[in-house]
Amino acid sequence: MFSANLKRVCAALALGGAALAMPVVAVAGVVVKSTGPSAVKYPVGTKLDDNASITLKAGDVVTVLTAEGTRVIKGAGSFRVGDRPQVASDRFASLTRKRAATRVRTGAVRGDTDAVPSNPNLWYVDVNRSGTICLYDLATVRLWRPGTEGTATYRIAAHGAAAGSEAEVTFDDTVTVAALDPARLPIAEGSHYMITAPDGTTSAQLSFVLLAEDYAAPDALAEALISKGCTVQLEALGASMEASAEAAG
Repeated sequence: MFSANLKRVCAALALGGAALAMPVVAVAGVVVKSTGPSAVKYPVGTKLDDNASITLKAGDVVTVLTAEGTRVIKGAGSFRVGDRPQVASDRFASLTRKRAATRVRTGAVRGDTDAVPSNPNLWYVDVNRSGTICLYDLATVRLWRPGTEGTATYRIAAHGAAAGSEAEVTFDDTVTVAALDPARLPIAEGSHYMITAPDGTTSAQLSFVLLAEDYAAPDALAEALISKGCTVQLEALGASMEASAEAAG
C-alpha cells in the first residue's frame, strides 16, 4: 500500500515539475500604428511577442495590440514589447459594439470646438472614406457622417455587375448615423459601390467583406482587418486604442 501511494506521489511530483519546466508561451502582439523613422522596420501588421525587444529612434511611435492590452512605445531607445500594457477593454467594447440604433445624435465636443469628429464605431461606414469595409452583417449597413448640421441626403450606387442599383440615405439635422435600406440596395460581398455627397461629388468608393466570426480581442480583430484589407477600420482601431492607452498611462 505504502509503495503504491509513494509511486502516485512521485508521479504527481514529476508531472508538476514537468509543467513548471515547460516554457511560458509568449503573448503575440500586432503592430496597428507605426510612425517615424523606424516605421519601415516595424510596419503595420508586424507580429511581435511580448518578450521581444524593439529599438526605436527619436520621433518613433509604435502601437502594439495584444490580448493583454495596448502598448504605445515611443523612441528613442530599446523597449520590451510586453512591458506595462494598458488595458482599454471598455473603449474596445464601445468601438466594436454591434449597435441596434440606426440614428445617433451628437453634441459639441467639450473644450475643443475645432476637433475633427471621429467615427465612434468600427461598423459604421464613413461616407468620406474610400476602401474595403469589413462588416458582420451586410443587411444592416449604417452610414456615418462627421458633420451634424442640417439635413443631408447621400446616394449610394452599385458598380460593376450590379450597376444601376442605388438608394438614398438621409441624415436628419444633428444626426450622424443613418441606415441603408437593404430592400432598395442589397449589399453584396466583393461588389463595388460609390457614395455621392449632397453637392454631387463622389465622397467615397467602397467594397465590402463579411467577417465570419466574432473577434473579442483587439489583436485578433486587428489581424482579421489586416488579412481582409480593411485598412480604414484598422486605422480607426489603432488610433482609438492608442489614445485610450495614453490617457490611461
